[in-house]
Amino acid sequence: MKRKTLALAVRVSSLLLLVSGTCALADERAPTHFSGVINDYTLSNVAGGPYEMHGQWSMDLRRQWGTTDYSADFSADLTMAAIATALVTVATPPNGTVAVQAQGGVGAHTHHIKLTNIMVTQDMTGCPTYKTNPSTTGFQVNGTVSLMTGNGSNAPFETTPPSSTLQVCVTGGTEIAYSNVTLVFGGPPTTAVSHFGTQAIHGVVRKASDDRE
Repeated sequence: MKRKTLALAVRVSSLLLLVSGTCALADERAPTHFSGVINDYTLSNVAGGPYEMHGQWSMDLRRQWGTTDYSADFSADLTMAAIATALVTVATPPNGTVAVQAQGGVGAHTHHIKLTNIMVTQDMTGCPTYKTNPSTTGFQVNGTVSLMTGNGSNAPFETTPPSSTLQVCVTGGTEIAYSNVTLVFGGPPTTAVSHFGTQAIHGVVRKASDDRE
């Protein structure tokens, strides 16, 4: 009797170890990694603009234990410079007349932007649309930013703690399920929307995978 009880206990213990190991493996696979680049322009009515924007972004999704829901961490690193030209006087020999030369890259600066632990909405309701080749699949996150810097410090237009909001939509089509990303800022009019504008900022998905690098 004792041998049967011991054998049963060993089998139950082995089963529990197997189940716990499987759950741990599944939990490790749950995060989904997205990354890409952003290239766009702001509207001309933003303060100091219009600006040219270039940068990279990434997003990590985590499945909530025991549910089909996901939360996400998003980050973007941007360089910005004003497109507005400056007038530069240039002597043009041999007659010494003055020419006007355009100068770009005025007011160059950087931004680091983060959303932390934001629930994922698994539809595209309210996301920016495309006039041609509209997206057919996608998801979004929408919340208050956890970080908004300007050249490494708190951005001059941001409150402490931050109050700017950000909607990030990752969408795609029939050939590539995740191909596009858009960023739309919101919140009080004196915060991020005063600098980036309220229009969609566009980028591309370069990688969508289950591994986090």
